[in-house]
Amino acid sequence: MKLRTLLALIAVIVVSSCSKTESPVSTAYQDSILYIGNGTEPKDLDPHTVTGVPESHILMALLEGLVIRHPEGLAPLPGVASSWDISEDGKTYNFHLRDSATWSNGDPVTSKDFVYAWKRMLMPSLGSKYPDMLYDVVNAENFNKGKIDDFSLVGVKSIDDQTLQVSLRNPAPYFIGLLAHYTTRPVHRATIEKYGEIDSLGNQWTRPGNFIGNGPFTLEEWRLNKVIKVKKSPSYWDAERVKLNEIHFFPIDNGTREDRMFRSGQLHVTSTVPLEKIGPYQEQYPNNIKIEPYYGTYYYRFNVKKEPLNNKLVRQAISLSIDRKQIIDKVAKGGQAPAFSFTPPDPNAYYPPTKL
Repeated sequence: MKLRTLLALIAVIVVSSCSKTESPVSTAYQDSILYIGNGTEPKDLDPHTVTGVPESHILMALLEGLVIRHPEGLAPLPGVASSWDISEDGKTYNFHLRDSATWSNGDPVTSKDFVYAWKRMLMPSLGSKYPDMLYDVVNAENFNKGKIDDFSLVGVKSIDDQTLQVSLRNPAPYFIGLLAHYTTRPVHRATIEKYGEIDSLGNQWTRPGNFIGNGPFTLEEWRLNKVIKVKKSPSYWDAERVKLNEIHFFPIDNGTREDRMFRSGQLHVTSTVPLEKIGPYQEQYPNNIKIEPYYGTYYYRFNVKKEPLNNKLVRQAISLSIDRKQIIDKVAKGGQAPAFSFTPPDPNAYYPPTKL
């Protein structure tokens, strides 16, 4: 079956292990260590070059941006920035950074770290996949596309160590939300430049023993295709509220294998639940399966250069013939929402009324 868009709001199914027998997860639980199935092996842990979900999970533990995502999907919460002011015209943001925010080596996190990180992310030579996250910033797009090479013309300034000023081209009410994305997070300049240039790819700064982060955890171990371990950082500004001592991310690129590892007590959490297991899990363990909104758009592409798909009316007819709700209710069964647009439904944003 070919769909224009099958799913726009994908449900993440998280099942918490409930085995009471002695197992790896029960032992880890006693030591406040969390075992997570994390999909494929991360390609890197550079926030300015990676694009994958597995990488994003780990970077959430290692680095913190100006704001962080709300666990229930509401407005972003303060991160390194304890507060911010927005000008009346909606184009100037002043972020006030915490005095207590530090890197894992004890260096203070300052506004200059964000200026450096955003410059790096926007450098054409780095080849970041998400530079458009900052295109609302004055001259960010021009710098990224090589139209200007003077970064001082870009609308991000260090007013003082604790104040970062960002100037936008136009008002963008969604801008704060964009800053929760990992690609806008700071990086430790001295560490990056110790192992290469600002725009070096495959830089060794992301390896255990080298990585200097500002998040709630530090990178302790990375065994290829085995496990990535992060440990609670005592230098994190909000360390008292971090209840876990460690998180172990297991790279598993096979959904059936991950489900088997979960059921055998090797994982506390899995977000990869085979479709055929969702129904039985909901019936047998209703308190241990959690379905939450997850922004993602999955679709099939048409070759619109060949007949009959080069006819817009044919494509519209195919779209109208698909009962999305039936697919969700009878096949997927994971709490997905029918997709009628590439833009996922969001109560705080525009959603087109079309049903094609």
